[in-house]
Amino acid sequence: MFRVFDFFGTKGPILAGGTVELRLPVRRDLAQWQMLRTQSRAELSAFEPKWAAYELTRPAFNARVKQAKALAVSEQAFQFFIFKRTAAQMLGGITLGNIRRGAAQTGEIGYWLGTMHYGQGFMRDAVTTVLEFAFNTLHLHRVEAACIQENARSIALLQYCRFQHEGTARAYLEINGRRQDHHLYARLRTDV
Repeated sequence: MFRVFDFFGTKGPILAGGTVELRLPVRRDLAQWQMLRTQSRAELSAFEPKWAAYELTRPAFNARVKQAKALAVSEQAFQFFIFKRTAAQMLGGITLGNIRRGAAQTGEIGYWLGTMHYGQGFMRDAVTTVLEFAFNTLHLHRVEAACIQENARSIALLQYCRFQHEGTARAYLEINGRRQDHHLYARLRTDV
């Protein structure tokens, strides 16, 4: 059986897009991650589950790094940080998670970007890079995404990346402290 970690080595996959590089988090990323999350907190909080103050601490981050590697080794999820290729500057994160094999061959993506990096094409490049990894390396058939109606940037991104709107899931996730409906999107490997 093909194993991604066997192919990419013990550090896991490092994916190169046109302007971005994606890799699993490591402990030395803590300072950049804390700064980016803190600077972008006001904007991101409208689109994410509530974060406790503890989640920005070193012990919580170290647990996150350990969990990310374990999930990637088992090919259940790939929690990448997004970096600018021309510098070691962290831009955000993107996860290909909830990977289901067997008859489904499906995964879900979720992403966030530091607000100072909006509108520069970095997330479009990251999503495209993750889709290539999902379809060509992991051989998934389908990648799903969900977002709330108010997240116009995310909807535009998914449409640009040729995701198809498939419906609405009522009270799908708790975002910013309350259950919210989400638009459901999907992209198939066979979509042109």
